[in-house]
Amino acid sequence: MSCGEPHETDCSEVLDHLYEFLDSEMPDVDRDKFRQHFEECSPCLEKYGLEQAVKKLVKRCCGHDDVPSDLRAKVMGRLDLIRSGGQPATGRSVPSDRDVTTAPVTPQES
Repeated sequence: MSCGEPHETDCSEVLDHLYEFLDSEMPDVDRDKFRQHFEECSPCLEKYGLEQAVKKLVKRCCGHDDVPSDLRAKVMGRLDLIRSGGQPATGRSVPSDRDVTTAPVTPQES
């Protein structure tokens, strides 16, 4: 998506990192660039508002489920391992896009 206007920060970059912005998982300098972009670009601002509303709805509807502490620790450990370039403890490699088949999915009868 692009509004067709030139911006210091390109629309595609803003949309690629929108959830990092929404979750406050980016440096303040980048957050400031994104805020500036939203002030200039109404299509990106609209997309931001939509994603923010969906995030709030999911939190309201699903945010009350407690995650068992051992499960949280396992998931966080795996994420740290993957981010550091290691392999998951199961010995299986993380699948790439090439490992995924593109066969059509059909509904199963019950």
